[in-house]
Amino acid sequence: MNLEEQLEQQDYQAVWNRYCGFLDLSMEDYMRIQRRLMEEQIRLWSASALGQSILRGKRPATIEEFRQQVPLTSYEDYADVLLRKQADMLPGTPVIWIQTTWEGGRHPIKVAPYTRAMLDTFRDNVVSCLILSTSKGRGQFNVSPTDKFLYGLAPLPYATGLFPLTLNEAIGIEFLPAVKDAVEMSFSQRNKLGFKMAMQRDVEFFFGLGSVAYAVSLSLGEMSGKGGKLRPADLLKFKPSMLLRILRAKSRCKRENRPLRPSDLFHLKGFMVAGTDNRCYKDDLEELWGIRPMELFAGTEPSIIGTEIWNRSGMYFFPDTCFYEFLPERDMLRLMDEPDYQPRTCLMDEVQPGEKYELILTVLKGGAFARYRVGDTYRCLGLSSREDGTHIPRFEYVDRVPDIIDIAGFTRISANGIRSVIELSGLPVTGWVAAKEFTSENRPYFHLYVEIQREAFLKHAISTDVLRDLLTTYFKYTDQDYRDLKKLLGMDPLRVTVLRTGSFAAYEARHGRRPRQMNPDRYQLDELLACAGEGR
Repeated sequence: MNLEEQLEQQDYQAVWNRYCGFLDLSMEDYMRIQRRLMEEQIRLWSASALGQSILRGKRPATIEEFRQQVPLTSYEDYADVLLRKQADMLPGTPVIWIQTTWEGGRHPIKVAPYTRAMLDTFRDNVVSCLILSTSKGRGQFNVSPTDKFLYGLAPLPYATGLFPLTLNEAIGIEFLPAVKDAVEMSFSQRNKLGFKMAMQRDVEFFFGLGSVAYAVSLSLGEMSGKGGKLRPADLLKFKPSMLLRILRAKSRCKRENRPLRPSDLFHLKGFMVAGTDNRCYKDDLEELWGIRPMELFAGTEPSIIGTEIWNRSGMYFFPDTCFYEFLPERDMLRLMDEPDYQPRTCLMDEVQPGEKYELILTVLKGGAFARYRVGDTYRCLGLSSREDGTHIPRFEYVDRVPDIIDIAGFTRISANGIRSVIELSGLPVTGWVAAKEFTSENRPYFHLYVEIQREAFLKHAISTDVLRDLLTTYFKYTDQDYRDLKKLLGMDPLRVTVLRTGSFAAYEARHGRRPRQMNPDRYQLDELLACAGEGR
């Protein structure tokens, strides 16, 4: 039976056990599931042409041998096979290919294959998230086939397009606007129509990138607040209860002299956010909607891997999506300086509270990726929780790995991308470092510290504002996602600081090497700024 059939029979305990039972697992039971599925995946992956292109004749028989013989991998290790969609080389037969951007200014896209078994797991874990987003405690949830979902997601071929596709296999929840219509619309058109339909008919669920959900939520005031008069022809499309709610909300906002908030109109059962930088938006989203968003984590390559639960105090990883390895932060940083270094990873039953890790994934159920550096870091918050009665580790999402700057879930700014932009600009840059930083309002931005040849800087009288505008133009030219930050979210994320000539030479003389170019630690950055004061 699917979810809808179980709900019709009011078999609520069976629903909870099926979709949320992983929260009751002991650490031993969790690892038993991980090892069983991983052993199956090792056989499939090692026998495939893709696996052999990396293993080069080796045939690991155990998980330990697999971890010894398979190096940590990146998308470059799979690109030749996957970008050509060579299905006959894969460990499982793909039924759909998911797409995302790879690296702005260098690689246009990357694609990932999904088998039917992977989609089945995705569906069940999406249902878990749906249930948990409404939950107030263990065994409690509020989901109905008549619920409506505000469509704040990118459609296929992007991974978020799998959400409505697979969810509708389990339950006939309606999306606003309908998915078949939404795929033909722009981001702005989808949002405007979705909110218009929600105002007419109400809505129970909302899911989007945290940054996108925040931008969309602020736009509600523009769409239905000042100047948002209802035309007589539209009134017949409104449920009477919604019309009354809208009129009362507008009266209350006028009396309180404030803009309309989503919470004035809607009383969500569940609110989900994904992507990076959600911590920057959660408090504001809770104030706007009257419900705290539940964070989940999903990606193109790994599928959906983890979710918060009713107390919103950390994410738990689904045991059946990927086999999880954790690279300690010290080894992650060492790898940036020593690419040939062979680090030892931890498994789920070896992580330590308070430690930060880069996540290493092997996608199960016939997936293509093995010991894959997906590029995200997490901090372990605890190995169990007396509050929610769990006995497995929980995590908080920290950010992308240090050699990538991701702003609001839209960008993947790399060192190669920055070099391309500087080269295109023609600026005589003699040194640079880039860092992700945050405003006093906890909003992320991209800070580029550059040193320019003194003669050229003086000759052309280049101001910081002119330099920023010039570099912004080239970032938008080379990276569609960077353009979308301004177009879709109204963000201009770049800040530029010009360092005095000789700053990098002074740093190198003092420390024997230059600072890390991408996201140098606070000590390195402070030292560089101190050296900038000594520059000539």
